[in-house]
Amino acid sequence: MGSMVRAAGLRGLPDLLNNLGGDGTALLARFRVPPAALDSDDAVIGAATADRILETAAAELACPDLGLRLAEQQDMTVLGPLAVAIENSPTFGAALDCATQYLFVHSPALAVSRIADPAGQPGVIGLRYAGTDEPLPPQALDLGVGLFHRIIVLLHGGPYGLRSVHLPHPPLAPVARYTAFFGADVRFGKPAAVLRVPAHLTATPVPGGDQVLRDIALDYLTHHYPAPGQTVSARVQHLLAQSLGSAPVDIAAIARQLQTHPRTLQRRLAAEGTTFAALLDDARRAAAYQLIARSDLPLSQITAMVSLTEQSALTRAARRWFGVTPRELRRTHHRT
Repeated sequence: MGSMVRAAGLRGLPDLLNNLGGDGTALLARFRVPPAALDSDDAVIGAATADRILETAAAELACPDLGLRLAEQQDMTVLGPLAVAIENSPTFGAALDCATQYLFVHSPALAVSRIADPAGQPGVIGLRYAGTDEPLPPQALDLGVGLFHRIIVLLHGGPYGLRSVHLPHPPLAPVARYTAFFGADVRFGKPAAVLRVPAHLTATPVPGGDQVLRDIALDYLTHHYPAPGQTVSARVQHLLAQSLGSAPVDIAAIARQLQTHPRTLQRRLAAEGTTFAALLDDARRAAAYQLIARSDLPLSQITAMVSLTEQSALTRAARRWFGVTPRELRRTHHRT
């Protein structure tokens, strides 16, 4: 059985299709999805089915910007209980951490993460949207990234300084349609779907957040939606990979994201035969290898991107990890 997604992710689609001259109810029926499911906070459908519905509707109605149109009609409420925790977060960084940790509640097939700026510009980070099992089809990707953008706009109360958008597929509609939607430059054929935003956005307060409501929502999510089959060490590895270079990577910061005490986290990792220090070292090693061997970024920038304070520390770590200096590793890779 494939990954599932909350049917609310297609909320608004029947009316949109009707307005485009189609029959939204009939289309859903072809895929055995009752229209009432889209208004439910509990109903789920196959993620692949949701993707096929979007692609089929876009093709049959000759509406290449269908994903963007649906994103324009949706808001955070399609995320159900997760929306309460996100909109009551103290900062955008905390809201993003919440979405990163609990997006599987909406669908295990989707993931968002904070990454280093793919363009390497100082003061900018990337917010990545992706499928966890396989690449998302174009309409589903446009819908997801479009809604991701709209949620940030709604939380911020207006434009939030979006620098540009990266999408992995060719433009489905005229490029002007994308730039009008996002209010920023959009680049296509990129390795991943990314919103490039100011790094300081993560520290910006979310207006109107209520800590009590957030705590209640997080407690509900934690106790009702445990991540399926995921060990504590796997969750820590995931959080470290997305935090390197853009957020604190000490055990206290990661423990806060997991809603636990640092000492409790250490005990749970010990029970799984590892330590926080070992997981952090592994995350740095994996990121450093990719950045040194597969990019031409300056080593000083790579040092910051793996959350080290001095380039000499990167050199020492590379000798321990790879048996060579960063420059030697890069030369070796570029010769092959």
